[in-house]
Amino acid sequence: MSDMEEKFPRALWVRLLVYLAVGHLFAAFVWFLFEAGAR
Repeated sequence: MSDMEEKFPRALWVRLLVYLAVGHLFAAFVWFLFEAGAR
């Protein structure tokens, strides 16, 4: 497990999770705009 931690630092995992969360929020916002505009 130490090899994996050396290849992927904890900061990289945190940054990846943040990017995923922000990306999903942005995608949900865009989807909401399209849904609201279609009605």
